[in-house]
Amino acid sequence: MDARIRRWRAALFLFMLATGVSMASWVARTPAVRDALDVTTGSMGLVLFGLSIGSMAGVLVSGGLVRKHGGRPVIAVGAGLLVAGLLVVAGGAALEVSGGVFGGLALFGAGMGLAEVAFNIEGAAVERTVGRPVLPVLHGCFSLGTVVGALLGMGLTAVRFPVGWHLAAVAVAVASAGVWTVRAVPAGTGREDAESGEGEPGGIRGWRAQVAVWRDRRLVLIGLIVLAMAFAEGSANDWLPLLMVDGHGTSATAGSLTFLLFAVAMTTGRFAGGPLLVRFGPAAVVRASAVVAAVGVALVVFSSSALLAGAAVVLWGLGASLGFPVTVSAAGEGAGARDASARVAAVSTAGYAAFLVGPPSLGFLADHVGLRGAMVVVLVLLGGAALITGALRRSAAAGDGPSVQAGEVPSARAGDGPSVQAGEVPSAQADEVPSARAGEVPTAQSDLV
Repeated sequence: MDARIRRWRAALFLFMLATGVSMASWVARTPAVRDALDVTTGSMGLVLFGLSIGSMAGVLVSGGLVRKHGGRPVIAVGAGLLVAGLLVVAGGAALEVSGGVFGGLALFGAGMGLAEVAFNIEGAAVERTVGRPVLPVLHGCFSLGTVVGALLGMGLTAVRFPVGWHLAAVAVAVASAGVWTVRAVPAGTGREDAESGEGEPGGIRGWRAQVAVWRDRRLVLIGLIVLAMAFAEGSANDWLPLLMVDGHGTSATAGSLTFLLFAVAMTTGRFAGGPLLVRFGPAAVVRASAVVAAVGVALVVFSSSALLAGAAVVLWGLGASLGFPVTVSAAGEGAGARDASARVAAVSTAGYAAFLVGPPSLGFLADHVGLRGAMVVVLVLLGGAALITGALRRSAAAGDGPSVQAGEVPSARAGDGPSVQAGEVPSAQADEVPSARAGEVPTAQSDLV
């Protein structure tokens, strides 16, 4: 691997780490922001809706923008919106203006949504170039960033450091990481030729393809699974500190510590889940994940002990860690490149809808039944997901190639290169990297991985 590729990969890892820090910094300080704004839990849910609106808007347009302009300018815009959003949230919290926090979260969410798709495309391009898995580590860096951000938030909460200055300092760090990343990422990744007609963002053909894929019953079931798993993860991201403070009477510092445990569990699950997927297959892993997460949520909801509830958050995090990425990945299996892209985009959109829009809606329900009671919705969704994970098993179909059983890795077909045995990752040897013309890099075929 030459220095350019190493720098490219390191830049992606760094910025994903920075975005994780920024997200966790916000989440860890939500009790402080709620107190500064002096709003009810339901009103706080409305404020959080700004993050959902911005994120969904960013996710929906990012793929088309990458296909038209390439990943680097989209990452640059996303980083700028992230920094601007953090600064506006910091100002809104300091001035105790709910509308300012709402607007800042909308900008922050838009930046996250834009960067999410672009980073998956960049990561896939690096992965194909070096011949080794990169995307799992890329997402693991985000989770690691949430651990760092939660630790920082917990410490600053304990010493009553002003939340506005905290978020402003994080914004400066994200800006620095963003500048270095944009300089290290090569131009053109993910860009398609305009003459092909396939790179037109928001085109009628693209929308028709994304709607048509939902005629597949298996994909509908996969969409329901990813909806439930994303809802479970997003609910913890948005509400866990407040759930412990309001639902179990802990201090704000203890609430931040609980979120830290969740973030550590998520990071551990994502870095350690690969061997489990190879051995048992996605259906068994996601089923077990849903059950483990459900046990954790049930203990948090029904236990009268704050200590037991805090410990159960580890189960919640471990169970939620692999559900979203594994299920989205399974959506594209058994299809051609273009169909796989449409299937993954459709399922990912459903997952992000649950991840971003669902959890804030729990705030309105919590006004009537409390946060602990509202989390029963998460428990029900996880139970339903565990019952339909059989949809993640792919059977052979015409044009799909050989079916893959649990624990197997499909071998390469004729003309695709050397076959890959179970558990092996193809190594990048001399002359095996696809050739590219000057200034070009391999592009990722799907928007989300």
